[in-house]
Amino acid sequence: MLFLPTHNLKGDIFGGLTAGIVALPLALAFGIQAFGSIDVGDIGNIGAIGAFAGLVGAIMVGFFASLFGGTPAHINGPTGPMTVVTATLISGIWASTQPHSIETVLVTLSLAGLCCGGFQILFGFMKIGQYIRYIPYPVLSGFMSGIGIILILQQIYPLMGTKSPVLIVDMLTQLPQRISDFNIFALTLGAGAITIIYLFPLLNKKIPATLIALLVMTIISLLIKNLNPVLTIGNVPSGLPKPFFLSFLSCKIDWLSALKMAIIPGLTLAGLGSIDTLLTAVIVDNTTKTKHNSNQELIGQGIGNFFSGLFGGISGASATMRTLLNISSGGKTKMAGIIHSLFLLTVLLGLGRYVRFVPLPVLAGILITVGFSIIDYKGLKDLTKIPRADAVVLVTVLLLTVFVNLLIAVGVGMIIACVVFMKRTGDLVEKGYQSSKITIFDKESPWEDETEIIGDVHHQIYILRLTGTIFFGSITRFQEVMQEIPDSAKIVIIRMQHISFMDQSGLYAMETALKDLQDKGITVLMTLIQPQPLYMLQKLYVIPNLIPEKHTFDTFDECTQFLKQNMKLMNS
Repeated sequence: MLFLPTHNLKGDIFGGLTAGIVALPLALAFGIQAFGSIDVGDIGNIGAIGAFAGLVGAIMVGFFASLFGGTPAHINGPTGPMTVVTATLISGIWASTQPHSIETVLVTLSLAGLCCGGFQILFGFMKIGQYIRYIPYPVLSGFMSGIGIILILQQIYPLMGTKSPVLIVDMLTQLPQRISDFNIFALTLGAGAITIIYLFPLLNKKIPATLIALLVMTIISLLIKNLNPVLTIGNVPSGLPKPFFLSFLSCKIDWLSALKMAIIPGLTLAGLGSIDTLLTAVIVDNTTKTKHNSNQELIGQGIGNFFSGLFGGISGASATMRTLLNISSGGKTKMAGIIHSLFLLTVLLGLGRYVRFVPLPVLAGILITVGFSIIDYKGLKDLTKIPRADAVVLVTVLLLTVFVNLLIAVGVGMIIACVVFMKRTGDLVEKGYQSSKITIFDKESPWEDETEIIGDVHHQIYILRLTGTIFFGSITRFQEVMQEIPDSAKIVIIRMQHISFMDQSGLYAMETALKDLQDKGITVLMTLIQPQPLYMLQKLYVIPNLIPEKHTFDTFDECTQFLKQNMKLMNS
């Protein structure tokens, strides 16, 4: 029997409702985006079909992934990366079926959702969740930035009130000749939505800016519709959704062919959704100082996506910004995610008739802001500072994501990263360095040169001995080590003598850990930093911005003498 916690019910209700309000316009926008490649003139109001699929996906994934998942504070539903894959699937089906058949599209989409859920459940039982840490930061950075760029490019045409091409290359090449066809009213509504989303938080951070943008610009569109009407969502089906196959039993559909078309996209959605979700779970752990269950989370996501596919919704994953909003609003348990879904269900049951007035350019504006939020500006900004191999991986993955294929992008990125890492490891071995797991200093067994730290202050000093390499495969353990530092410590000495290499993932993990210690008022000292890690720390200004030059030492003895001469550090 599943246990639903009630000890934080008030916070969960407020957090869940807040997340649900933000999720509403995003669910509508992601659903419409997924079906954006289908010609409206061919089948009628595709906006309503997309909006319904987006809402159903948000409800089903949100409810079941929260109920069965392994990260209590998660808010789940359609996300930008998942929607990009879904849109690619739908456009491929639409182009390959002659004559065009919306029934085939909807059946294949549902089957892809079932496959996605099935694969994720299998991932969970196979305990694949633990391997997420082996994906290097440059691969993730390039991938997420590519997804953000795709979202932005796909919404430029709807923002101007025109139909968007399917291929990214066509979106870029056709833009100069199509820009003259733009609808000034559509562009005004979309630009207004973008402006509100970015400026409204300056006035009030408690009310979701996306909801305000949706309401304000929809009202304005109703006032000016007699001047120049713009495309709207249209009538959204209301009532409880039913299993998809009940609607298509009488249709002439090649179910076997539909299943064959759905398997690979389903696997892609499962892999992408798992990565997206577990990355958010790590962020939640760092925010709430808790520990998620990776494999249980994958099972929960799989169940959620299975039910989403079963009832005709689009697939989803854990949504980072909605999850963080839930936490900041008081949500702490899985009840918040369930309440978020129940709120969206009430919209589907009773308020759907009001959704039909929402202009498509407004949703395009909302998605453009989502695209910009997905781009990893930090990784792009540091391209000239990180090792050249990491920069090559990041740029390669980004370009392949935008212009080729998401799975190919991740696969190629992983291959390059592995080859680079093997070369680096081989070079270090040849130079006589030894590699081992990162370990924590045992305070009952000090090294010989640490015995001088005695007296009334030794209990205020925490020493970390780090060995080997800090890279994408070891940062999980590194983060655990850093979180074990007690709040009672006033000084942390990090012994870097045996850290021979640090990649971009390790550098960012170190930077985050140092900021957390700094926020707690803890002074950090570093001793004997090897050339490569020192170069990385200085290149991104971790030294001196987080660790002043005077707090780095060539030997531990120098560090000890510094402490003796600066007793006020320990007494402050």
